[in-house]
Amino acid sequence: MDTARTATIHRVTSETDITLRLNLDGTGQSRIATGIGFFDHMLTALARHGLFDLEIEAKGDLHIDFHHTTEDTGIALGQAFVRAIGDKRGIRRFGHALVPLDEALSEVVVDISGRPFLAWSVEFTRDKIGEMDTELFEEFFRAFAMSALLTLHVTQKAGRNCHHIAEASFKAAARALRMAAEPDPRAAGSIPSTKGVL
Repeated sequence: MDTARTATIHRVTSETDITLRLNLDGTGQSRIATGIGFFDHMLTALARHGLFDLEIEAKGDLHIDFHHTTEDTGIALGQAFVRAIGDKRGIRRFGHALVPLDEALSEVVVDISGRPFLAWSVEFTRDKIGEMDTELFEEFFRAFAMSALLTLHVTQKAGRNCHHIAEASFKAAARALRMAAEPDPRAAGSIPSTKGVL
C-alpha cells in the first residue's frame, strides 16, 4: 500500500452540488460545511475517530428539507471511499466497534465486501436533533453503504438521549471503518477473500 489512498468527488444534481475530498490515511482533520449544523458535527466526529482527512462542501435545496443534502453526501462519501480503497489489496476488510457515550451504546460492524447492505437497528424517540430529522441518519448510512459497496450493521445497544445515540453511532462507524480499511501487516498485500477479488 505505497500509493496514497485519496479521492476527490464532485457530484452535481438538480438538488445538490457537493465537493468532497477524502484521505483514508489521514490524521482526522476535517473541514465540513453542509449547511446542516448537527450533520456537520457528526461528520466531523466520523473523520476524527476514523482518522480520515475529510473535506466536504455541500450546497443543497435546504429550503425544501435536509433529505437530498444528507443522502447525496452519503453517496459522495461512498464513491470517494471506493475510489480511495482501490482493489482492497492488503486491507483487514472486517471492522467492528462498540462505542459508549454516557448512557448510549452503539455497535457497528463493517465488511468491505463489494456487497452493499445496511442493517439498521437504531430508534430515536424524537423527530429532530437540532433542525435535522433523525430519520435522515439511516438515509445517510444507507447511501454511504450502497455507494461504498460495503456491508454495514449499525445497532443501538442502549440509550435514551437522541444526541448521544446518534453521536455514538457515528463514532462507532468511524472506528469500525478505520479498522476495516487499515493495512493488515500479515496479509502481505493479498486480497482478503477466497475468491481472489472483492
